[in-house]
Amino acid sequence: MSVRLTRLLSVALIGACFITAPAFAKTHPRTHAKSTPAKGPTLIWRGDVATATGVVDEVALAWQKSGKGTLELQPFNTASGIDAVSTGAADLAGSLRASDGSTENTNLTFTPVAWDALVIITHASNPVRSLTLKQVHDIYYGKIHNWSEVGGNDAPIDVYAVASPGDGVEYSLRNLLFGRGNQPVAAPRLYVNTHKLEEGVELNPNGMGAATLADISGNPKLKAVAINGVAPNATSVGNGSYLLYTPVYLVTNPRSPKAAQVQAFIDFLQTDAAKAAMRLHAVLPYQDGIALASMEAARSNQIFSELGVRPGHIATTPSTLAAAPAAAAGSQAAANAAKVSAPDTTSKVASDDTMAGTTYTVAKGDTLSLIAKKRSVTVAELREWNNLKSDQIRLGQVLRVGTR
Repeated sequence: MSVRLTRLLSVALIGACFITAPAFAKTHPRTHAKSTPAKGPTLIWRGDVATATGVVDEVALAWQKSGKGTLELQPFNTASGIDAVSTGAADLAGSLRASDGSTENTNLTFTPVAWDALVIITHASNPVRSLTLKQVHDIYYGKIHNWSEVGGNDAPIDVYAVASPGDGVEYSLRNLLFGRGNQPVAAPRLYVNTHKLEEGVELNPNGMGAATLADISGNPKLKAVAINGVAPNATSVGNGSYLLYTPVYLVTNPRSPKAAQVQAFIDFLQTDAAKAAMRLHAVLPYQDGIALASMEAARSNQIFSELGVRPGHIATTPSTLAAAPAAAAGSQAAANAAKVSAPDTTSKVASDDTMAGTTYTVAKGDTLSLIAKKRSVTVAELREWNNLKSDQIRLGQVLRVGTR
């Protein structure tokens, strides 16, 4: 059975456990696509519900009002949208992650059209208003279990996640927190998509999960906590001070018979009407935040340094781990998750005697060139002695700084 079919089958089985609605949602009611027919072609969009609410919903109305055509929305989840575009069942898909490098994804085009904030949500009554990145990391990692450990009530933290390993929100958040989108996390409660997860948190004062700012905007039952003291909003996303931002992608198939009409819709997203529609949900049009793209390397280094994360490394987790990415039995994500590496021990702090000799422990603010200057060696020598392929280093990493 193919990876794609296995993934979709598992998602359908999991969905049956949590919802009684049909597998795919009906045309999104706010598009009114059938009630006021527009000139031009009808394009079918399918994808994650967060993208539908945050970007495509209002833009579909603007597109129709412009007389260029009609957009039929079928919100469900990321995997279903990408699969539909790949097979020709849909013309566009919405995704909060870029291509995952799979054969299916590499044959498609991922066009960034907006910026949104990945947010950690709790029940509105939860007294916790802010978490550090480290606390979020440790909650998902299974090291923090009780709200009292982060300034809240003495109650267990019920972590929720979306079951599909390719979900855009989950994949992007884990990529930021762990350096790997398919990192398993300690989230025993699984949902078929972000909206179902949000409904679970709405009913549980101890619940926590990941969503997008656009998707929960205006929901009085949910609260997005600040990260490192910075609240998520259009301003903090736009200037990069809120670190958990992500591009929003439209996924298309260049071999589609409707490729020209699809490109016309993507071009429409550059118009003032489309940008105004996006801003209704605190979404930042992509060009308005274009500087964020050039900040990506610096942001990743900052996050990984703060968390002590080694990008691309699947970390082991405590026994409370739930196999959210592995829910799609037989998928590549599940296979990768099964090959769990041993914990990274190179970040343990060296003794003062060792630091004075031929090793050095990376401290906050260090760069490879700064360390080279401190120890009177060259950057090239540091790369060679430590088998480094780039200048990227992480907080707590022990480096060889000499040959003695």
